[in-house]
Amino acid sequence: MLENLFVGMAEWVRSVMNGLGTPVEINETIVMLVKLVSILVFILLNAAWLVYMDRKVAAYMQARIGPNRVGPKGLLQPFADIAKLISKEIPITNKADVVLFMLAPVLVFVPTVMVFAVIPLGKNMAAIDMNIGVFYLLAITSLTALFIWMGGWASNSKYSLIGSMRVVAQMVSYELPLVLGLLGVIMIVGSLKMSDIIAAQEHVWFIFTQPIAFLIYFIAAIAEVNRTPFCLVEGESEIIAGPYTEYGGMAFAMFFLAEYANIMVICAMATVMFLGGWHAPFGLTFIPSWLWFFLKMYVLVFVVMQFRWTYPRIRVDQLMGFGWKILLPLALANIFITGIGMIVYQSIW
Repeated sequence: MLENLFVGMAEWVRSVMNGLGTPVEINETIVMLVKLVSILVFILLNAAWLVYMDRKVAAYMQARIGPNRVGPKGLLQPFADIAKLISKEIPITNKADVVLFMLAPVLVFVPTVMVFAVIPLGKNMAAIDMNIGVFYLLAITSLTALFIWMGGWASNSKYSLIGSMRVVAQMVSYELPLVLGLLGVIMIVGSLKMSDIIAAQEHVWFIFTQPIAFLIYFIAAIAEVNRTPFCLVEGESEIIAGPYTEYGGMAFAMFFLAEYANIMVICAMATVMFLGGWHAPFGLTFIPSWLWFFLKMYVLVFVVMQFRWTYPRIRVDQLMGFGWKILLPLALANIFITGIGMIVYQSIW
């Protein structure tokens, strides 16, 4: 079982370090570094797969073939693209802030790695099971806007600056309904610990008791990762590629992969908060917990990709109005109704 292997590997590293006589603090630091490196490899491999998956979904919906030349069924196409981008030069515009310009595509991956450290990908498969896991996740993911803004500002380009300003406006606007959408689940469970939230869904998933909250979260999360129909950050018709306009080569690829990595984050979080995490439906416990988690997560990823090729991009005023005038009031109403429901339930039982 992969769950036992995950725990066993950590214990094996600890035993090896203890045998060498190193202090406990150093041992735990090394174990944590091994976990973080494993998470980074996991994210990069999955992000590469999601690029291929997105192109295949687009091809299917547009009645064409998609990648089919490199490797069987085109499976190696993302790695061929990465090899090509690595070989390309990264041009830097005149008077750009070189340090920030080069740091931004690297730092944009940091929040994703830090977030996956607290997401349980199966039973006993969280690198760190924090008591404030949900709060930590929301705090860390909000940093992504800062790094995208950094890249746009450091580029010394009007197109990049406008695109990065859109990032801040869009992500800040949709952060509030996203957080409030999760608050109903936290009220019911009474804990910010992700393992507690998953344990509370052993019999009934929160998507059935908090359906409005799920829709609010999912819509706001799609806007947070700048996917269609909320992809105004890189509105090609008016600001070329937004904050990424001046980036090329592997620097652009890092921003591109970060988008897919963030899709994994929002879908994994939705799985934890609303779809029961690793819990199996209909008592099908013979399937490993981690496999259930990934099945649920990838169903949501497919929905996100389908949205991209189904709905047109909305205008920026429609985007802001929808967040502030519709999603935010709905999220507040859901919190109010959840509170009333909890009081009634407690008074009866």
